[in-house]
Amino acid sequence: MIDDRPPRRPDVAAALRFLTELVAWVATPWALARHSVALAVAAVLMLIGLPTVLATPTDKKHVIVPVPGVVTIALVGLQLVAAAVSSWFAWPRPVAVAVAALALATVATELPRWRRLAPLGRDGRPSRRSA
Repeated sequence: MIDDRPPRRPDVAAALRFLTELVAWVATPWALARHSVALAVAAVLMLIGLPTVLATPTDKKHVIVPVPGVVTIALVGLQLVAAAVSSWFAWPRPVAVAVAALALATVATELPRWRRLAPLGRDGRPSRRSA
């Protein structure tokens, strides 16, 4: 049977999130290597390994260890902060400003996904329904 559907293209949020992750994976060890190579390697393992292992079942098809949506949001937040902060220590100011802008754009485009992953009730607290 031939699948004649067009290939699924990533949306803007996914593309920005992936680009920010790549920056985090490069900038963080770059910034940490001058202090400790072991710490730089550990940071990369954490930045790549945690989101690979931990995932929200409604967000990914293949989940190794299922976690609530707030954990997925926290892992994305970790990537964003790592990219933004590390770039200031690793690269020249104009590049760091561009990375900060990328991180802010990623947050803006991620908000609908985050609302889906961790819905809030009327009182502003996390909803009891699972994401």
